[in-house]
Amino acid sequence: MKGHEMTNFVTLDDFDRRLLARVRRNNLEPARVTAEAVGLSESAVLRRLRRLRAEGVIVADVAVIDPARVEPRIVLHVQVEMNTQDRKVMEAFQHAMRASPEVQGAWDVTGETDYLLTVAVRSMQDYEAFGIRELIPEKGVRGFKSMIVIREVVGFDPARVALER
Repeated sequence: MKGHEMTNFVTLDDFDRRLLARVRRNNLEPARVTAEAVGLSESAVLRRLRRLRAEGVIVADVAVIDPARVEPRIVLHVQVEMNTQDRKVMEAFQHAMRASPEVQGAWDVTGETDYLLTVAVRSMQDYEAFGIRELIPEKGVRGFKSMIVIREVVGFDPARVALER
């Protein structure tokens, strides 16, 4: 998924918001069930979903996998400070983070650091290899701080990502 710019907003009505709330929780729900729940016909639901995908509101239909059920891993949050604000250096760093399989999320942030990363690895040796490969001065990194996640308190829950106002 590409970064989102704050332009080209799509106007959503109440039906769109209710529809998005449903598919955010379960995008495999049959259209007839969704239609009944949001108060539209099945064909109107399908038409709106096609439009929301075409307009880039719905950017992906994905499965949320619980990594703890698949393989052991260590999750870290990493604050990265860059040594320059040069656009080309920043874009190259962002591209490298998108390409790195260890990076589960990356945000350009304000404050003392420039980027906040969520990194998942199998071992501290894997994290060390990631740091040596990606978080180096040659890639514009001045320094970084790592925080190891002890336990997840609130995980990703599609139902918590609300569009309703």
